[in-house]
Amino acid sequence: MVETKGSDFKSIMGQLESILDLYLGKKAPQLPQGLREFLVKIAPYLAIVGVVIVTILAPFSFLGGLKGGLGYGSGLIFTLVTLVMLIMEAMAVPGLFKRTTKGWRLLYYAALVSGVQTLLSFNLGGLVIGTGISLYILFQVRGYYK
Repeated sequence: MVETKGSDFKSIMGQLESILDLYLGKKAPQLPQGLREFLVKIAPYLAIVGVVIVTILAPFSFLGGLKGGLGYGSGLIFTLVTLVMLIMEAMAVPGLFKRTTKGWRLLYYAALVSGVQTLLSFNLGGLVIGTGISLYILFQVRGYYK
């Protein structure tokens, strides 16, 4: 039986964060400093707006009707994943106002979960464009969070 430790997951996530920081934060073309500062200032408000919009629209996602079998199961899983992302973004808001690393990291994890959800739905365009841009912006402003 393969034994896994919590520290293994932490080290993998740490390595991923280091790699993304190198390529998206340091080697990638830098956003202008004024734009980065602006993004950091509005980030908590954007997170609040995102949480509110998803909270309002989520109940309407089932108006198309529930489908049986695999469609129902995958729809339920995607709804739960969306709920996890929503909770992470809501938890990030106080840290974003205080500019803490914890707030930034919660948005980073939410972006990763969103990327996995997009990948599992076979939306490769959304993965490259949406998740890629989200991670690029997150790593461009990472230095503002302490």
